[in-house]
Amino acid sequence: MSQGSSQTSTQWSDHLLRAMADLREHYKRLHSALSEEALDDFSRLFDGADRLNEQLAAADINRHDLMNVLAAIRGYAELLREDLGSQYTELDAALSRLLSAVHTAHNDEPVEQAPAAEQRMIASDPGFILAVDDLQENRELVARYLSRSGHIVVTAAGGEEALQTLDQADVDVVLLDLMMPDLDGREVLRRIKEHPEWRATPVIVISGRQDMEGIIECIEAGADDYLFKPFNPILLQARIKAGIERKRWHDREELYRQQLERNEKFIRATFGRYLSDEIVTDILERPEGLELGGDLRRVTIMMSDIRSFTTISEQLEPAQVVTLINRYLAAMTDIIMAHNGTIDEFIGDAILAVFGAPQRRDDDADRAVQCALEMQAAMEEINRLNREDGLPEISTGVALNTGDVIAGNIGSERRSKYGFVGHPMNVTSRIEDVTAGGEILISESTLQALTRDYRVGTSQELKVKGIDELVRVRQILEEAP
Repeated sequence: MSQGSSQTSTQWSDHLLRAMADLREHYKRLHSALSEEALDDFSRLFDGADRLNEQLAAADINRHDLMNVLAAIRGYAELLREDLGSQYTELDAALSRLLSAVHTAHNDEPVEQAPAAEQRMIASDPGFILAVDDLQENRELVARYLSRSGHIVVTAAGGEEALQTLDQADVDVVLLDLMMPDLDGREVLRRIKEHPEWRATPVIVISGRQDMEGIIECIEAGADDYLFKPFNPILLQARIKAGIERKRWHDREELYRQQLERNEKFIRATFGRYLSDEIVTDILERPEGLELGGDLRRVTIMMSDIRSFTTISEQLEPAQVVTLINRYLAAMTDIIMAHNGTIDEFIGDAILAVFGAPQRRDDDADRAVQCALEMQAAMEEINRLNREDGLPEISTGVALNTGDVIAGNIGSERRSKYGFVGHPMNVTSRIEDVTAGGEILISESTLQALTRDYRVGTSQELKVKGIDELVRVRQILEEAP
């Protein structure tokens, strides 16, 4: 400490030591009437005074250690005023003078102490407070202060112990000393604010160092506040109240977020069985999309079904029919969704899917063709499993057609579905009617929409029921090498 600081310390130390001597005289007169707890607090206060004398007598005064001693003296003096001030007027006055002297030592100016009965109390919801300090007396004082306000206080003697406590408990506020031997407060602060589950926990740094650079560094690292030792207990209570409120708001927001995530997962898991992922996402992100209505979309439509399924199902037991159809539909559904197709509906053994709505992509027609090829290729594995289960082998026909349809929510206010309406839907159905097992037929409009090369069969003209014009189709064989 510099010479100027030494001269200043002499001025306040004389005042403080005189106040301490006056308090000792009052203590001697009241000693026999005091409770065990009060006697213990006085003993700790006078121990602090003895350590203060030792530090003042040292050639070089360590400010951090000095502030810790002053914090202990102030803390026990305030506890004694709170417990005894209303009973012993002269003792209350002596404690008030001592506190004024401590304040002068900290701030270099005297302050008038309010009577103990008039000390302001900060009402706060009870919180779970972690006090981190390497000095036992500081930890005990903080615990005493805050326990009287209804808080649950746990203490840690060092940084590593503090981190272990945070890992095991949901802490509302951390009171953090900076100068600690094993892991200093700055490193503890950094780890708290980098941890995904702890970073919202308010941290109040309490230090005997009045270093502006250190204060700025802590605030930048995420500290919510910075108090100096010896701290004002009323100010500390106010900071803790604000910290608890911030933590509670964060906890409520986090709980609400988790509930929203759970609800969204439930919606996706439930409705994903009936709608495509894209439709579910569209509904969740745009609730107005649930309104009835639609818009004009150019899409590639796919229809497929099992050839002669009615005849096959008549020869099987109901359970066998369900096994066969579910095996087929499960495999086809995975393939269609892997190619970003929207499954409109299952009609018995038939599948209606669309590529290009609700989300349009430039390669809608190509993905529809690649999907159809993969669906036909998957029939070999499906039939292998059918043979193992004593079920008949099956074959499927697939039709693809590209055109403009109305895509949107169709139905009534009570019941609606995302569907498609338009002439191209009817054309696709008619093409699918004439496909053979293992065959993929595409319309001329789909062929023209393709951007990749495929081996195709010869062109055929179909005269289909209910449609006046001829429909030109080709068989897709495979993608060109």
